[in-house]
Amino acid sequence: MEPTTMAWTAAVVGFGLVYWFVWVMGAAEVKGKRAVDLKMGSITRDKVQDKYTQYWSFFRRPKETATVAASAEKVPAFVDTFYNLVTDIYEWGWGQSFHFSPSLPGRSHRDATRIHEERVPDLLGAKPGHRLLDVGCGVGGPMRAIAAHSGSNVVGITINEYQVNRARAHNRKAGLDSRCEVVCGNFLSMPFPDASFDGAYSIEATCHAPKLQDVYGEVFRVLKPGGLYVSYEWVTTSLYRAEDPDHVECIHGIERGDALPGLRRQDEIASIAKEVGFEVVKEQDLALPPALPWWTRLKMGRIAYWRNSLVVRVLTLLRIAPKGVCEVHEMLYETAQHLTRGGETGIFTPMHMVLLRKPAAAAAEEAK
Repeated sequence: MEPTTMAWTAAVVGFGLVYWFVWVMGAAEVKGKRAVDLKMGSITRDKVQDKYTQYWSFFRRPKETATVAASAEKVPAFVDTFYNLVTDIYEWGWGQSFHFSPSLPGRSHRDATRIHEERVPDLLGAKPGHRLLDVGCGVGGPMRAIAAHSGSNVVGITINEYQVNRARAHNRKAGLDSRCEVVCGNFLSMPFPDASFDGAYSIEATCHAPKLQDVYGEVFRVLKPGGLYVSYEWVTTSLYRAEDPDHVECIHGIERGDALPGLRRQDEIASIAKEVGFEVVKEQDLALPPALPWWTRLKMGRIAYWRNSLVVRVLTLLRIAPKGVCEVHEMLYETAQHLTRGGETGIFTPMHMVLLRKPAAAAAEEAK
């Protein structure tokens, strides 16, 4: 083959690979993100790298953000920054539901995700006419699944305005915008009247709160007396050993890479719920056998990692994606390794489920 022909052949093959990886690859769901649409939320292009540096500096010592009052007050702003940085990458590589689910034999990850979400309205006893609250709704993947499954109306709250716009767009595309509402706000101080929801849920979201009492207290306030609340919590398990350096590094890696002001222990959750007034109806770690591993989706092969890394580097070089995307992608990959390690060792679970009830007697107390 002549050099000119070889060069043209290489160029065509190269263009084909770039087209496949960039324009075709990356939509984890049919209506998900493409690699060429990575924007880093509402952060302007010239500020992405600076915002990433600020985020990383703040969360490099996770425990301090929970124990030092001045730092704890800054957590919501940095959680907002985190989701500006990662939302598009999450949609590109994961889909519209920013959470884990147990693997199911012979079922796709999408099916497993939907079944995990549909468990929520089943636990709540949700039905048409009910008004549910999604505490930390992200771009609304669970909201849409729950509304479609139960027939209920769902109001979601997220601190990130970019996610609000993404969720509303997805709701319109799914034809669910009449039953799914999205509000921008802080779940530590929600803009809803007392006793205004029939039920509530949070799926791997309250881990961002410096104090779980604060968000549980707000949920308790907006629930009607007798209303149920189900939450999937990120926690360390009884297998975690604070004196084991490997355990500590694993958990700190999860906290640093996921904007967490310190993971709570599994045995703390029920007592915190009771402290704010809830009755504990049920408590279960949904990650335990017979459930199959939730972390299998994270075990990305080296080829897949280098493929995605190449894509974001090329996009950055071509100035399609802003500077800083490579660093965010690398952070998320390293965090995935810590999450996988946490799952394999059993020291961490992202799906400790608690089903809570606001006592009916609370009606009399609220009337006083």
